Amino acid sequence: MIPLPIPADARTRTVLLYHIGRVQFPSLAIAPSAFHTHLARAFETFQRKTDHPVEWKAFLDGLYLMDWMIVCACLEGMDRGWELLFSARTGRSDCMLVDALRARACRLYPRDEERRESAVAEFWSHLIVSDHGLPILFRYDGQRPLAPWLIRVFQNWHLSKLRKNSGIGALPEDDLAAPLPPAGLQETRWHESFCHAARDWLGEMPESERLLLGLRWRYKMSQREVASLLGVHEGTISRQTDKLRDHALESIGTRLVNEGWIGDDLNGFILTEMGGLLVDDPRLSADQLGRMLAVKGKILPVE
Repeated sequence: MIPLPIPADARTRTVLLYHIGRVQFPSLAIAPSAFHTHLARAFETFQRKTDHPVEWKAFLDGLYLMDWMIVCACLEGMDRGWELLFSARTGRSDCMLVDALRARACRLYPRDEERRESAVAEFWSHLIVSDHGLPILFRYDGQRPLAPWLIRVFQNWHLSKLRKNSGIGALPEDDLAAPLPPAGLQETRWHESFCHAARDWLGEMPESERLLLGLRWRYKMSQREVASLLGVHEGTISRQTDKLRDHALESIGTRLVNEGWIGDDLNGFILTEMGGLLVDDPRLSADQLGRMLAVKGKILPVE
């Protein structure tokens, strides 16, 4: 589908952004026409994800220009763009993006060395080419930092594969590009505070709750899927899930407030951060969840 032209009242600013981007990245010789075509397509992509109409001004205000220039260069087949993408740094650990993806692959496939080796290469191959659906980089709308977004897409993409291979429905495609929280909420201080509070909370809960947490929040299994796996009524899983969520919000939220949190949407921040922590925490690794299920005579369906 050919994107609609950029309206005249936004055109002047997009031209200015193009030239600012070229000054920052003089080695990326992106044609103005290509820049504007990709930008118009991204605007339409972003607009389809929101519940309310989006104005061009708001869209341009939220544009991560440097990340956007790199994506445009990759989509235009420029080697320099791919070099910049490969060497992109992740905000919290300051490691290279490709190394962050490899680390995430180790957590997703803890007992499959061969699969870990191929996971990152397979992901890169689908950035601009896809067997079905829209290639990954074409989904990037410039409204979030690129490296964290790619890590999240990588994680959810492989979780979908694990679920599909075990007979569980894949995650919805829209979930692969779920919005990230506003950049201001990702400050290192609050991420570190969250991790300490969440790990203490995890350490206090019994294994039965930790198993439910891993199945529901880490592997994103539905209540019905978990109930079927554990052989209990779906209503029981629903009540236990609500109790876990409320307990997490109360326990972790109270800790952050006591440490000085004054930002908006504390609950949203906690729930968004929780996904990454649950994948990283060794107490919720595939081996540990498999062990907990084995005690019940069950098998982890995502392995």
